[in-house]
Amino acid sequence: MQKQVIVYSTNDCIECTLVKQVLTQAEIPFEERNIADNSQFQVEVEQYGFLGVPVTVYADKAVKGFTNELKEIIELAQQS
Repeated sequence: MQKQVIVYSTNDCIECTLVKQVLTQAEIPFEERNIADNSQFQVEVEQYGFLGVPVTVYADKAVKGFTNELKEIIELAQQS
């Protein structure tokens, strides 16, 4: 089973847009989970230990924001 990248986001979030653009440019498919559309997604974000978005998840790794840690997720996803 192939692991999937998940991006938790919300409307009008600049960092969320940047994360999605970087993943798209790297040709990494992802599922977007908008916390404004489904309150369960906010619960999932909190289970990863974060309160806000964007949160990007791949396998057992979750990162908050548009940071250098996002590169690690991209590299892991490209290797699979």
